[in-house]
Amino acid sequence: MSHGKQFTFYTHSSGPNGWKVAFVLDELGLSYHSVYLDFGKKEQKGPEHTQYNPNGRIPTLIDHHNGDFVIWESNAIYLYLVEKYDKEHKISVVGEKDKYTMLQWLLFQASGQGYALVPSCSRNIFNGKADFRYSSPYYGQVFWFKNSHPERVPSAVERYQNEILRVFGVLDGVLAKQPSGWLVGGKLTIADLSFIMWDLLATTMALSDRTDVDVEKTYPAFYAWHQRLLKRESVAKLLEVRASLMK
Repeated sequence: MSHGKQFTFYTHSSGPNGWKVAFVLDELGLSYHSVYLDFGKKEQKGPEHTQYNPNGRIPTLIDHHNGDFVIWESNAIYLYLVEKYDKEHKISVVGEKDKYTMLQWLLFQASGQGYALVPSCSRNIFNGKADFRYSSPYYGQVFWFKNSHPERVPSAVERYQNEILRVFGVLDGVLAKQPSGWLVGGKLTIADLSFIMWDLLATTMALSDRTDVDVEKTYPAFYAWHQRLLKRESVAKLLEVRASLMK
């Protein structure tokens, strides 16, 4: 790699899990070169990428300051980055109990949100330009049944929308009891950052037809936390970059 940055970062111009990792790279002030894979051309499944990530999905990170070490899966990348490069614990925690609690939230995020993005003949809900399908726990299933499933199944859409609301409720209940307004350690950590992108898509798109739901009123602690995250400098800046790439 000749770009001179510490990391090569295989990602996608709009896919949530890539931006999720970018937030942490930016928070830690780490330099990286983004390679935006064209899913319409199946570049994520091509040999240039699968030589590093046999799963053929994003994100994939190569650390050139650590013997070109390769790591994939967004929460694994999170843990690697804070363990190796967050020595001051800017976005991580110190104590044993807090570390396990942080891990707990990362696993909850991956199982409750998460996603896989693969080529399809259906329309893309992210930018309307390329065609993808979505498969994931809960959040992504709403998009699948709303946009990609060959038959309309309103009961499935409602079921997975309700699962999103259930996750909102879990987060709201915990955050309401936290004086700091953060999930663990009384501070912002990767646990909080991990939820941003899929919560953004859920609040702006997945639940857009649910006129019976007022997220701000029903889940006030969750809503305040989410808005607080969106206003962070690193997050706001990168969301602007994402928006420019989607034009």
